[in-house]
Amino acid sequence: MDSLEARIGYSFSNASLLKEALTHPSLAYETKRRHFDNQRLEYLGDAVIQLILTDELYHLFPTFSEGKLTKMRSRLVSRDGLMRFAEKIDLGSELLLGKGEAASGGSSRPSNLADALEALAGAIYLDGGFEKSRQFILNNFREFIEEIAKEPDEINPKGKLQEHLQSIAPTSPTYRIISHEGPDHEKVFVAEVSWENIGLGRGEGSSKKEAETNAAANALIQEAWKDSDT
Repeated sequence: MDSLEARIGYSFSNASLLKEALTHPSLAYETKRRHFDNQRLEYLGDAVIQLILTDELYHLFPTFSEGKLTKMRSRLVSRDGLMRFAEKIDLGSELLLGKGEAASGGSSRPSNLADALEALAGAIYLDGGFEKSRQFILNNFREFIEEIAKEPDEINPKGKLQEHLQSIAPTSPTYRIISHEGPDHEKVFVAEVSWENIGLGRGEGSSKKEAETNAAANALIQEAWKDSDT
């Protein structure tokens, strides 16, 4: 646990709060400690993160409308945004998972990382108060806030990918859902985007739309069409 505390710049007075924040429900179920997992802290941390980022964006961008501020915040607290934050502090390596969840790649699953990040924020809030949780969020989110400040308008990955590909050939990219798993309230979809018989990228999300959007974003990073003869 010490290595994580060093990475996030915060030391817990109550170590059990940190352990709870890192405990995935799958482990709690296996050990029959069903009330000792990170779901309650996740609920609390979501509200803490929302408030801190709302306040920060409000003061950073005094001329922006409510709608634009809401879109910026949504980008930061989306599953993808929280996952990037979690990856930055290598949170996946610290997760306490059940055997089945661990074997299926649970330490790198976007939903697990996002949930654990929210739970960690909630744990810091309970352990050290609002100001400590504010420092944690802003210190670690700073580069993402600065990134959004340079390009405050949300990019539409699907639209951008289609525009780029149609400048090469008139064919539009196609999307298909290749898998979905989990209970109805926590369904995870995986989408694949292809074009001219070339697999361009994959993405996952809690809805088909989110999975397709993330697949398009992945395709824009991979730029697999450059390796084709098209």
